[in-house]
Amino acid sequence: MKFQKSILTTAIALGISSIAQADTIEEVIVTADFRDGKLLELPNSVTVIDQRTIEERNAHHIEQLINLAPNVNFSSGASRGRYFQVRGIGERSQFVEPLNPAVGVIVDGIDYTGLGLAANTLDIKQVEVLRGPQGTLYGANALAGLINLKSNDPTDMFTATVSAELADYNSNVTSAVISGPLNESVGYRLAVQSQKSDGFIENIFLNRDNTNNIDEFNVRGKLLVELAADLTMELTGHFLDVDNGYDAFSLDNTRETLSDEPGHDRQKTKATAVKLHWSGSELFDLVAVASLANSDTEYGYDEDWTYEGIHPWGYVSFDNYQRDNENTSVDIRWVSKTAHDELGWVAGIYHRSQQVDLLRQYTYISGDFTSRYETDNTALYGQLNIPLSDKMALITGIRYEQREAEYRDSELLAFDPDENLWGGRIALEYQVTDSTMLYGLVSRGYKAGGANSNSSIPADLRSYDTEFMWNYEAGLKGNWLDNRLQIQAALFYQDRKDVQAKQSFIVLNPDFSTSFFDYISNAAAGESTGFELELNFRATEQLNLFASIGLLNAEFDGFLSYTHADATDTTPVDLEGHDVAQAPNYQFILGGNYQFNDQWGLRVEVEGKDSYYFSDRHEEKSRSYELLNMRLNYALNNWELALFGRNLTNEDVYVRGFGSFGNDPRKFYITEPYYQYGEPRMVGVSANYRF
Repeated sequence: MKFQKSILTTAIALGISSIAQADTIEEVIVTADFRDGKLLELPNSVTVIDQRTIEERNAHHIEQLINLAPNVNFSSGASRGRYFQVRGIGERSQFVEPLNPAVGVIVDGIDYTGLGLAANTLDIKQVEVLRGPQGTLYGANALAGLINLKSNDPTDMFTATVSAELADYNSNVTSAVISGPLNESVGYRLAVQSQKSDGFIENIFLNRDNTNNIDEFNVRGKLLVELAADLTMELTGHFLDVDNGYDAFSLDNTRETLSDEPGHDRQKTKATAVKLHWSGSELFDLVAVASLANSDTEYGYDEDWTYEGIHPWGYVSFDNYQRDNENTSVDIRWVSKTAHDELGWVAGIYHRSQQVDLLRQYTYISGDFTSRYETDNTALYGQLNIPLSDKMALITGIRYEQREAEYRDSELLAFDPDENLWGGRIALEYQVTDSTMLYGLVSRGYKAGGANSNSSIPADLRSYDTEFMWNYEAGLKGNWLDNRLQIQAALFYQDRKDVQAKQSFIVLNPDFSTSFFDYISNAAAGESTGFELELNFRATEQLNLFASIGLLNAEFDGFLSYTHADATDTTPVDLEGHDVAQAPNYQFILGGNYQFNDQWGLRVEVEGKDSYYFSDRHEEKSRSYELLNMRLNYALNNWELALFGRNLTNEDVYVRGFGSFGNDPRKFYITEPYYQYGEPRMVGVSANYRF
């Protein structure tokens, strides 16, 4: 039995560089679809980030990669950026309310949707970002798109790698990977990593520089077993232990905080998946994947951001959320054995069951809040690939999903929705030449409705409806100049109905202060238009150039916001034509790799992003920015050494923001905005040795 090689040395559409010794760009295979397919033959806007690029950016979590994908953004408000938005659609935070995500996250077939801390890059072969609704492929949790992380498979020969990294803010990463065959029928792979950092926040009240620290330990294991000549089994196991600090907001809007009770952002996950692949039929392959993930998370923060005594009346507050998240899924599909120019089909059945138990302990409210949110999704799906001619093909797919949910909490709210949902796609491919493809795509996605937990919210706002979206897309994919130039381009229009938007219910208190209660409501509609371009050019044998750009205009269509109203005048504000949150009008990356000789290589890149609203609830925006990143590497025999720098010009980047409110007694509680800062200039060195 032969196992797939462990390191993918490919170039990819986003302009991510190929291995410097190659004079052409190698083919990229996308694994997130029903069957593995070539990137340049998929009628969908997809970005693939390969392992070499992950290494060249010294990225250890997806937050350090996600800006490479056009029209994809993230929101922090925690120790990591773990909430993702695609084309302006996606969650930005979670507190009491149950969450129905719009962007799915899958790692090795294990569902980590809503658990972005698990999206680390240890031994990841490639990251695949599928933009637009994946209603056929994934269903209710992929209205906006899907992020799929695929780790390396066992190798057919013994290999091992040890790596170490040191960087600013007492940051250090150590990892080891070992892989090979146990015998002719069994291959194994094991990866272990520890990452620590003091973080880039200083708590001047406690005189500590590690209250916003990173402390993560991660293990991934994989067995690939040939049970018979036509039957293989893949076993995957994950263990994640995160104990990060969270102390990010400052009354002075700096990187210096005053918290006397610094927060935390923790997650312990044990997960496993088994994949069976039977190829004994002449007509089809049978693929079955089952996964189980149990994650205990704890997220807490010093709500007053200060110390006891700074407020005249002695106000102190700490807010803490503990969740036990158990998620199981089973996916069984029959995939026809057909060539690209023949009639092909896929049929499958899917079931996902999730239970989330919440315990909230909040200093400012007497008594604990508890809730249980259970969801069961069962789906039937199918897809047909119909050749219309030797150059044209039609792809049709549909998914019918039955979703049952049950919500109960300690404030006696009961919510039991039962929905029948459907999504699908129709795509037309036209192969202009052997190396150029045009496509048109119409797809439909959905995001389930839910309940608002806070009992202070009026009864008519306690629930919200399912959101639907139609996506219309046209694209070009191809390679030219003897496979030295690859381009992907896409134009899209997205029509959203019953847009789910987070709002705040405003209450005027007897002392003339105001209270805010978060809830989710439905805007009438929304629409997005945009353009995505990804280019990779092997200019010479030594020089590779890459670029990508995303343009986006995402707006509300008919939305009355009560959040924007004054507490003394509850007349809602019409946000018709207002940009949605987390939707920058542009983002880009430009750069190149130059290989001086067999030993020395240099990567230089500039990434940029327009300003954008942090929330639909207020008018605060991020800053636009351009970041300069560089990496100089030296390779000799089995060694690779590198000097790297991110954000070399030390730009201040905001990754989370809140609207104006009074929080600082030293300023007599004048209203002002508050921001969480992203990574400042980070310089470090890394080394790895491959046996």
